[in-house]
Amino acid sequence: MKTNKQRGFSLLEILIAFSILALSLGILLKIFSAGVNTAGVAEEYNAAVQIAESLMAKAGVEAPLKPSETTGPENEKYHWRVSVSPFQLTTEDLAVTTMTAELFKVTVTVSWSDDRQLKLITLKLANKERVDNAL
Repeated sequence: MKTNKQRGFSLLEILIAFSILALSLGILLKIFSAGVNTAGVAEEYNAAVQIAESLMAKAGVEAPLKPSETTGPENEKYHWRVSVSPFQLTTEDLAVTTMTAELFKVTVTVSWSDDRQLKLITLKLANKERVDNAL
């Protein structure tokens, strides 16, 4: 007497296994592509911060601080703008009303990819004699 015992998987079991595998791989690929995209955006922001910090460090060093606005491109991808304007303190803020230095607000804006922008703002002191001679 022969008994017919089948071994292996049925067609339905194989189809279900492949469906689960395809869904899992699709989800994993989506996660990895989002991670790569996020890393690219982070790299762009890092480059923009370096450009902005470099421009901010140059303000008042290469040329005397005076009210002005300059713009320019960087690496054919980034566009920057440096704005220097006088910053006035109120008399309540000052213990001494005569100052030998003048305060300037320096704003550096770096933009790229039509919708991304980074802005850094700081205050810098300039010697009044140096400012008066530059004007």
